Formats: sequence, structure tokens, C-alpha cells
Amino acid sequence: MTAQKENNKEIYILAIESSCDDTSAAVMRGDTMLSNVTASQAIHEQYGGVVPELASRAHEQNIVPVVDAALKKAGISRNQLSAIAFTRGPGLMGSLLVGVSFAKGLAASLGIPMVEVNHLQGHILAHFIKEEGVEHQAPEFPFLCLMVSGGNSQIVKVNSYKDMEIVGQTIDDAAGEAIDKCAKIMGFGYPGGPIIDRLAREGDPKAYTFSKPHIPGFDYSFSGLKTSFLYTLRKLITEDENYIEKHKNDLAASFEATVVEVLMDKLYKASKALKIKRIALSGGVSANTALRAAYADYSRRYKWDIFIPKFGFTTDNAAMIGLVGYYKYLEGDFCSMDKPAFTRTTL
Repeated sequence: MTAQKENNKEIYILAIESSCDDTSAAVMRGDTMLSNVTASQAIHEQYGGVVPELASRAHEQNIVPVVDAALKKAGISRNQLSAIAFTRGPGLMGSLLVGVSFAKGLAASLGIPMVEVNHLQGHILAHFIKEEGVEHQAPEFPFLCLMVSGGNSQIVKVNSYKDMEIVGQTIDDAAGEAIDKCAKIMGFGYPGGPIIDRLAREGDPKAYTFSKPHIPGFDYSFSGLKTSFLYTLRKLITEDENYIEKHKNDLAASFEATVVEVLMDKLYKASKALKIKRIALSGGVSANTALRAAYADYSRRYKWDIFIPKFGFTTDNAAMIGLVGYYKYLEGDFCSMDKPAFTRTTL
């Protein structure tokens, strides 16, 4: 049953996100978020990164209580749901299978359709999530979106809700991955992004110079920068074994500033070439303080109309999945039971 056939019946979408180490469920009434509940997994901190097997087990434990909490917070019952939206990929296979299997089972038991969602599209369209009583501003089409996370760094031209074109992307490490590895090299915990962000606020971003990639077009590369950082530390440590601890703020600030400069330089070039000044930001790294400040600076200098997500929509969350699910529901774009999860894809 499509939305057009439902007449005045309100459309309620239950969304499930389980692509990595966050189990999230949300309820959307149309494009308005009624609830968004997420259970994170602290167990990975001791291993310095996400352990896939542990992540899938934690999803199995969390998914039922998280979905139940989302429905209760939204104030609706399962029988009021119009469809189940779920992240089909990309992500960790074990984690995805938990969410996909749960969505299939619940949809079958309720006799309602399923809507598959590309996780990356969810991040990009998170700007369109509405909240009751909250002022909302979303970019007009077309716009450019810098999507940066632990696994992806892409510049995407967004022509419509369903028409997206990758203009540039990383050819090796993603920006978030490079930052996490930087933190690990320095001996800090996981996730490294928030740690580097915090340390960098007390450091000098010009204290150190690291090699920057020279990649043609609008693509990115961060492996060389990561290697440059590693070699610099090795040299400094030979002179003073406590060097990192003494200069951690400056090291973090300089590395972070280099990553941001690389990201913004390619984004500016893409904006100029495509003649688009509506520029959005999304993904986990969009929470980074320096990157947000760079957006504000470029907005002043180049008259960009910028769109930066609230912190709650930067990390993996089910509300963004539910929003995409709603758009696809309106078009009757449903998913059959035989579709499996996938780990890698493009937009």
C-alpha cells in the first residue's frame, strides 16, 4: 500500500540501523522524527577498534529493547506501523545481518512492507529530518555534501532525494580512519576522533608540517599523511621517549588541521567547478570542531550557504534511515524478503 492510497492515514516508519557498533531504532511520522534510540557498545574500547564478532553479538542483545524503547517513546504500537526501514549496507556483515533479519521477521509478522536504505544516503539526507517544535532548515537541490566518516570520505552532488553523484572520494584511507589511526599511533584510546578533537583545542595547528597528498581531480588520499605523521613521531621519539606526552596537544592540532585543509581544499575546488554554493556536511567526522569552524570560515569567504547537522545526527542513527525509508515508501519502492545485506557499495 503506497502513501497515495492511504489517504489521510498517517505514515509511521520504524527504522533500524545496525551497520557497525551502534544499535539504533527510530520512529518517523512522515519526515518528522518521533523517537531515536541508540545503544552504543563500549566493549570495543579495550581493543582499540570495532571487533566484528563482538559487535554482532551486542546487536543481538540490544535490538529488541532498543526497538521497544523507540516505539514507547514515540507513543505508538506495532500495529500502527506502515513499514519497516532498515540499513541493508554498507557496513559490517555480522552487524547488518542482525538488523536485516529482525526487520524481515517483524515486517512479515505485521504484514507490512520493508524498505531497504543505503547507509551513506542516510547520512547525506539527515539534514532533512524534522523534529516537533524545532526550527528546521534543509538545503535546496542541487547541493554538494562532504560526507566524512571512519570508513568514507566523499564529495557528493545531491540532485534529489534519490539522485546522488559521487564527485570525489578517497582512494585509500578515509579521513576518520586516518584520525583514529593517528590517535592509536600516539597511544590513545578508541574512538580516536573525539580524543584528537579535544587535544587539538589546546594545541597549535601550525606547530608541525606533514606531507599533503597530490591527487588529481576531487579525490582524496590520507595514507601518505598518516605515514608522514608516523615517521615524524618515530624521529621525535628517538630524541625524547616522552615527546608525545609533552607535545600531544600540538601534534593533535597539527594533524587535525592538515586533514581539514585537505578536505576543504578539494571541496572548494568542486564547488567552484560545479558552480554550487549550497554546501552540506555529514557523517561522524562532521562533529569535529575544526571542520565545522572551517565550514563557517569558507561560508564567510566564499559566500557559501552551509548546512551542518546537529550533533545527534552526525553519528550512525536510525532517524536518518527512517527518513530515506519514508521517501522511498512514498514511491512504493519496497524491498523483497530475499535481498541480503551487503558490505560495500557506492551511492
